[in-house]
Amino acid sequence: MKKILITITIFSLMITNAFSYSPTKLYDDVWVLVDAKYVDQNICTQDWTKWRHKYDNKIQNDADAKVAIETMLASLNDPYTRYLDIEEFKDENDSIKGSLKGIGVQIGIKDEKLTVIAPMEDTPAAKAGLQANDVILQIDGHSTKGITVKEAADKIRGPEGTYVKLLIKRGETEKNYEIVRQNIQLKSVSTTTPDNIKIPENMGYIRLSTFINKNAYKEVADALAAQSKKQGYILDLRSNPGGLLTNAIIISDMFLKGGKIVSTVDRDGYKETQRASDEIITNKPIVVIINGGSASASEILSGALKDNKRATLVGTKTFGKGVVQEINKLPDGSGINITTQKYLTPNGTDIHKKGIEPDIEVQLSEEDIKAKKDPQLMKATQTLNTLIQQMYGKTCKAY
Repeated sequence: MKKILITITIFSLMITNAFSYSPTKLYDDVWVLVDAKYVDQNICTQDWTKWRHKYDNKIQNDADAKVAIETMLASLNDPYTRYLDIEEFKDENDSIKGSLKGIGVQIGIKDEKLTVIAPMEDTPAAKAGLQANDVILQIDGHSTKGITVKEAADKIRGPEGTYVKLLIKRGETEKNYEIVRQNIQLKSVSTTTPDNIKIPENMGYIRLSTFINKNAYKEVADALAAQSKKQGYILDLRSNPGGLLTNAIIISDMFLKGGKIVSTVDRDGYKETQRASDEIITNKPIVVIINGGSASASEILSGALKDNKRATLVGTKTFGKGVVQEINKLPDGSGINITTQKYLTPNGTDIHKKGIEPDIEVQLSEEDIKAKKDPQLMKATQTLNTLIQQMYGKTCKAY
């Protein structure tokens, strides 16, 4: 497997005496970080300086600091820049390590509504039937109107074995779901097709459900190695909410021989482009399946393969999250995720709030799901079959 050197930096403010770190200092440190790093240098055209001393002599304890910080960050109108208390920061790091507490659902704010980005595969949320783009109207009987992502996450989390009740709106239909909370071990890759739907034996299938696990790229590499005799691959990114940018870059590089993968642009307009190496794990045909729950890192991978004409995309338009967050650890063990960059696909396309269109659009209806049919997967196999015939009908080597 190719080796790529990736450096991940987590900003940490250091202090010599933990007892000197006051709630007021916590608030000020967050202000400084956002002022220095936030992607919009004009801080969304507002006067950001007004926030620095807004709560002078008003923050008396940690609870006061938390409220003040969250109020300040809410003014950015950016659901991805958010404060994480000590427990939440620990949970996020646990997710990166491969474990997660809760029901296994990624949520976000879309059109000012609390929305399911994607349920994670083989979790209580997925087993209960939650789907991408479901709108969460209530959590345990309380309205989600005006709620932040963090507030919603706090309400959905809870002790293992307890239940959370969600009122979901899908289209024009509303339905209550009661879902048990569990300690979830995150596995990024599955090679089993949905409902064990059969596909041709010469085709490999890789379902990548999340990029948040730091070992996701290794799982993809292992899946490719295990299916090395296949003549082509279906890469299923449906309802994959994203995760680590580094995973998206490394996995894209597995399939590309040179060319751009993604470009990131910071607040000063500095553009940095990640390119694929000249090595390649496989040049066999690829079809990628996407939907409205394919977000963030999923869109980076899909965009890289599409723009480089390396894969055909089948399904429906992706979610449209084209910004990158940096994880910042604070001295008391809490943290803040800050949107520091936006990203562009290899062709220079900004997909934020727009998404990526598939090459071949195929819908998946409620009736299909109930009947355990998957027209998106079936179209992917038909498309891949054509690509395999084109490749193996020529005197070219596939490896």
